[in-house]
Amino acid sequence: MTRRAVGDWFETTIGEQATLQRGFDITKKDMLPGLIPVYSSGGINGYHNEAQVAGPGVVMGRKGTLGTVFYIEEDFWPHDTTLWVKDFHGNVPRFVCYFFKSMAPRLLSLDVGSANPTLNRNHVHPIPISWPSRRTQESIAHILGTLDDKIELNRRMNRTLEAIALAIFKSWFVNFDPVHAKAEGREPVGMDPETATLFPDSFQDSPLGKIPKGWEIRTVDGLCEQIENGGTPKRKQADYWGGGIPWFKTGELSDGPLIESGETISRLGLDESSCKLWPPRTILIALYASPTVGRLGILEIPASANQACSALQAKSAYGAEFLFHSLLSTRGELQRVAVGAAQQNISQQIVRDHKLVAPPPALASAFTRHAASLRKTEVSYLRESRTLVNQRDGLLPKLLSGQLKEASDDRCAQQ
Repeated sequence: MTRRAVGDWFETTIGEQATLQRGFDITKKDMLPGLIPVYSSGGINGYHNEAQVAGPGVVMGRKGTLGTVFYIEEDFWPHDTTLWVKDFHGNVPRFVCYFFKSMAPRLLSLDVGSANPTLNRNHVHPIPISWPSRRTQESIAHILGTLDDKIELNRRMNRTLEAIALAIFKSWFVNFDPVHAKAEGREPVGMDPETATLFPDSFQDSPLGKIPKGWEIRTVDGLCEQIENGGTPKRKQADYWGGGIPWFKTGELSDGPLIESGETISRLGLDESSCKLWPPRTILIALYASPTVGRLGILEIPASANQACSALQAKSAYGAEFLFHSLLSTRGELQRVAVGAAQQNISQQIVRDHKLVAPPPALASAFTRHAASLRKTEVSYLRESRTLVNQRDGLLPKLLSGQLKEASDDRCAQQ
């Protein structure tokens, strides 16, 4: 039963406003080909041909990973490792999602697991809360949702930009489409005449099979000015940490540009450890542990990284983008080497010796110019999204606590 109302907000409990239900068990083996997302505590972990819940819906981590909350527009399958909102009791689903996100620290404190963190819905339902009217819910969901929608649009734009760069690379340097075209007496499509003249019109044998005439098989070492591993300052030395120098870990590599790290180190920590400071356009590759081994990142800021990363500075004649996409397109070969190792790792030497198909520098440089232009736009979207995330995260607790009542009231007046 709801309690005393205070203005547009009233006192109630979570269970009276959002009834939670444990998800449904399904294994990877049980998933059949389909388009229905299966949400586990960490997010989408697969797709199935059948939904258990009609969207829109809200899912949160129940087991393993707590504090995660997902808003889902389409029909979905909530995994057994999650809790999902079975009944919204007439509330706005997207507002309910933001409410639970604001509750993440509290939810983490309700962990009842031993070795594996676990959240019990029966411990969540009785929690007393302040809750706004539906009108205010709609206003808050609109304010925060507008920011999230733009963040999602930027993410999709960046995926498109990445796909374009990868498609060009595969056409030029994997499938050799321009060479095939010229060998058949056709002009290569999708490129300017100046670039087209850089491609030959025939092939030659190589240790990696047929490659365009005049091209080479080169090692990563031969395409780099410098290759180094990172390091980690002593954790117990407080003045080594938090000094503003970005310091990346393998889990932060996601095959794209790196503009902000989760941790920073100080100049003292850099100087008194095996860490190095690398310039923008340095490529980081993860050396340790499946499934991160072989993941890439390209620095857009001066930064350092831990010893699980190797940093590659490409020769200017070839460019960072050519080397980056060469590694991305042949990552499977590095991962196969890692699978054969005891701990599924690769070494810096394995990276150095990794063989790649290398065109003449002028052609590699032409690709780098194309890809660098796309990357510049991608980075601008990333920086904008970072600003929007900070705005959203700053607004979230204030809106959910009623501190920004005027802003939500203004929005309501406009509806």
